[in-house]
Amino acid sequence: MAEMNFGGVTEQVATREEFPLEKAREVLKNETIAVIGYGVQGPGQALNLRDNGFNVIIGQRKGGKTWEKAIADGWVPGETLFEIEEAASKGTIIQYLLSDAAQIEVWPRIKPYLTAGKALYFSHGFGITYKERTGIIPPADIDVILVAPKGSGTSLRRMFLEGRGLNSSYAVFQDATGRAKERTIALGIGVGSGYLFETDFKREVYSDLTGERGTLMGAIQGILLAQYEVLRENGHSPSEAFNETVEELTQSLMPLFAEKGMDWMYANCSTTAQRGALDWMGPFHDATKPVFAKLYAEVACGNEAQRSIDTNSKPDYREGLEKELEALRESEMWRTGAVVRKLRPENN
Repeated sequence: MAEMNFGGVTEQVATREEFPLEKAREVLKNETIAVIGYGVQGPGQALNLRDNGFNVIIGQRKGGKTWEKAIADGWVPGETLFEIEEAASKGTIIQYLLSDAAQIEVWPRIKPYLTAGKALYFSHGFGITYKERTGIIPPADIDVILVAPKGSGTSLRRMFLEGRGLNSSYAVFQDATGRAKERTIALGIGVGSGYLFETDFKREVYSDLTGERGTLMGAIQGILLAQYEVLRENGHSPSEAFNETVEELTQSLMPLFAEKGMDWMYANCSTTAQRGALDWMGPFHDATKPVFAKLYAEVACGNEAQRSIDTNSKPDYREGLEKELEALRESEMWRTGAVVRKLRPENN
């Protein structure tokens, strides 16, 4: 483990320097990694592990779209692609990468195969943190571990193919074998993490749910839409409103402050932009922090988890979800975005 200073706070992190891929392969040389679920995280993690030389199999419901996707990605039925129960029986490490709702549904089918010494791996702390609500209570004689890439499975795979890594958190909930931590770090390196920072299942799910509903998705869409609407209400065209709200942010500024930081961005923009940003940063902070505090409280008390469980278990959930997503997709702002993206030079 390496000791790093983050803004004055020292943390222990795992990097490829002190835990190289060769070491990860040695730790897991006798393991069979069964990836259960081939939807959001499954493909990226499974393909990266396979390309890195680990023994990986897939467990997925036969005949569905994701079964066909797995075949298209090179997984072979009867050799590296199996029905869920068969993969779980063959695996010594069960990567449980189904959606939170599907984890609850499939759990009774998985649990009989969690025999002594195996490891149950998550990329989200939801099922374990809210185990009284989900019913996901692992046997005492297995390792229960987590590696949570800080991004989508698509990003994890794309960055891997580019020779980069996506940072991940890791946690050990239950160490039955005495090897849980080294198994976890090895898997984190194997799936293509940049560096790994320690957390626990509860902190992972609290931060993750807050982030998804906050700056990663919910808050950013709300803020973008609010600015777009104000510009449109004041006579600006859809193209101008979208470019000033979204396109400049994502295409020009985000790559720069991802590379160098927002402090660098402030120091290297026009004096007019500097003055305005410094003056308005405070009002936006003061207006939104109470919303974030309320959001975190709802996550911590379990209300957000219960809302997700209740909603996702409804028989007509998919139909209702598609209507909401369609409304977002068909909004003026994102229909404008579709046109703007087509007009980018790389698409012409």
